[in-house]
Amino acid sequence: MGRAHRPKRRRRIPRPVLVGGAVVLVVALVVGIAVVGSLVSSLFQTLSARPPAVDTRIVTPDESKAAKAAQQTPAGSAEAEAASWLAAQPTTYWLTPEIDPVDEVWDRVAHLSAEARDQDATVSIAVYGLLDRDCGNHSAGGLDPDAYREWTARIGDALRNASDVRKIVVLEPDSIALAPSCGSLEERARHLRTAVENLRGVNTWIYLDGGHSAWHPVNEMADLLRSTGLIDEVRGVALNVSNYQDTANEFAYAHRLSDLLGGTHAIIDTSRNGAGPAGPDWCNPGGRLVGAASGAFGDGVVDTTLWIKPPGESDGECNGGPVAGTWWPDAAVELTRESR
Repeated sequence: MGRAHRPKRRRRIPRPVLVGGAVVLVVALVVGIAVVGSLVSSLFQTLSARPPAVDTRIVTPDESKAAKAAQQTPAGSAEAEAASWLAAQPTTYWLTPEIDPVDEVWDRVAHLSAEARDQDATVSIAVYGLLDRDCGNHSAGGLDPDAYREWTARIGDALRNASDVRKIVVLEPDSIALAPSCGSLEERARHLRTAVENLRGVNTWIYLDGGHSAWHPVNEMADLLRSTGLIDEVRGVALNVSNYQDTANEFAYAHRLSDLLGGTHAIIDTSRNGAGPAGPDWCNPGGRLVGAASGAFGDGVVDTTLWIKPPGESDGECNGGPVAGTWWPDAAVELTRESR
């Protein structure tokens, strides 16, 4: 008789290999779930992103110059009352490399984002650090190209880290409207492109400088904006920043710009235009008033009105004012005389 057929013995997989394989499988599953979750979260944030509109409430910064002045001014005075009232108003926070340098600006944006969550509000920042800022005038300063790239990249990182918060970025006020006076439009456009690339992100709405209705004729301003090559890369333009033009005139100007630029949008600064302009005087003109609150007006072209220039901060050493950006109690008192 032949030998009985013996079944082959199955080789057992060593226990360490089984355990290791299970661990790898679990890790892969967890990573996969995390990736899918991240993609779903990003998609949700993208789909739920909404541009600024009427009733948009921006952050009331607890470290504004008005807030600091309110803490430092003796109670009971008109100066203290004005500072306290202004400290309670939703107002854009200006990022400058002098106050918020590259090693501190991330924390500043993170703090503003935390305030936005607490206040159920939108972060609104003006990024103001371009090379040859203000063409060397009252707000002279700014960073060289490499430093500007690094600084705006840090700001962008911090904005993207707050993906759950809506962000408004007013990019370099006066940079485009003032460029013909500096003879530097092409150079400025390069730096602005760097900034746009660094700052863009989900629910981040960037507005370029659009001057105002009493500065450049609308066709000329449209040409300046078009020549940057950036108008299709951003939400729109910021008008009347740090100026005093009537809101109605700025709405009309915004609509004409939009028609010329393929439907671009706008925001309008109403922080100090309550009494309108003082003729051609733009540097600390007397007799002015705060304007309509942030989020007061808007339409299909103008997303909303905002307080961009903080009332109470000087335009420069003119008409009795201190250095640009410095808290000026007399101006705060005058601007708020009919409001507080």
